[in-house]
Amino acid sequence: MRRGSIVALLGLALIAGGVATAVAIWPTWLPVAASREAGRIHFVIWFVVGICIAIFALVAAVMIYSVLRFRVQEDDFEDGPSVHGHTGLEITWTAIPFVLVTAIAIVSAIVLSRNDAQAENTLRIDVVAQQFEFTFSYPDANNVTSPVLRLPEGRSVELYMRSLDVIHSVFVPQFSQKEDVVPGLVTQLHITPDRVGTFPLECTELCGLGHSLMRSQAIVMKPAAFDAWLQQQEKSAAPAPSTSTSSTTTSSTGTTSTSTSTTPSSPSAAGLSIFNNSGCATCHTLSAASATGTVGPDLDKLVSYAKQAKQPLTPFVHDSIVDPDKYVQPGYPKGLMPSTFGQSLTQAQLDELVTFLVQSAQKSGNK
Repeated sequence: MRRGSIVALLGLALIAGGVATAVAIWPTWLPVAASREAGRIHFVIWFVVGICIAIFALVAAVMIYSVLRFRVQEDDFEDGPSVHGHTGLEITWTAIPFVLVTAIAIVSAIVLSRNDAQAENTLRIDVVAQQFEFTFSYPDANNVTSPVLRLPEGRSVELYMRSLDVIHSVFVPQFSQKEDVVPGLVTQLHITPDRVGTFPLECTELCGLGHSLMRSQAIVMKPAAFDAWLQQQEKSAAPAPSTSTSSTTTSSTGTTSTSTSTTPSSPSAAGLSIFNNSGCATCHTLSAASATGTVGPDLDKLVSYAKQAKQPLTPFVHDSIVDPDKYVQPGYPKGLMPSTFGQSLTQAQLDELVTFLVQSAQKSGNK
């Protein structure tokens, strides 16, 4: 090949490579990496993109040069010269892809191995997925639960995930990892967050009518702030103290005695916490919880719903939680609400939630 042709090919390759590089770099194709694992995954992506740009530049240059240099004239109907195979060329274009694919495989295997490797002092977080909410609990902190995933910056975290009904999937774009949550299995996901911030967490597996609303947040905090949050949650989860009242009586003989009666604290705070942590606000409206969900019935109207069902209010609310298909409010389909709350909530939690809903509904009905 003449020197001029080589220069032309190189020029075309540089132009094609420059255009491809601009298309790869200029738009924001990837979210900002917020974990060490995401940084490694992004490296693999750009490693593959770099190889693709080089191949594209070479192929585009040869194609453009061939079209311009060897274009057949309109009045030329002759067959071209006979061309036979070139062993050296065939070996070359077989060896180069083999080397590139092997390099991609090696880099990917290293990244996968490092992403799965747990460090010392790994924080365990249990994740429960159900239609249509996530619940995150921290076994090392007396199983404190939260509807939001909170993580300490720079610390290795392992999510142990299970589903109570159908297949779900946990995905935080900034972590660049997605893991399915399969009924009957405990799946795991390793994360080492390295950027403080609030990031969207969503279910990416179609799981029912409320799938689009099955969203939460992943909040990465400074280690000190995370520890303070955990301690605060542990204090909030502790049993509320009882309220005591004392009375003094004087007998006919002049003897004075004092009696003390103890009554449990109001269940509203505990019921509200269970309501929020169970994801009820995702689907329902309830003024007492500032909930505005529209997937399920309006819980401010529970009094009227119970009258329509011809049931006392408290048993109606209880049955609607543990057996939601027993009575379905007209206008809403069966199977919309999960039937797993009877198993996921303890009897005490269920009683507190029922009491909270009944009291809130009665207040709303009296306004």
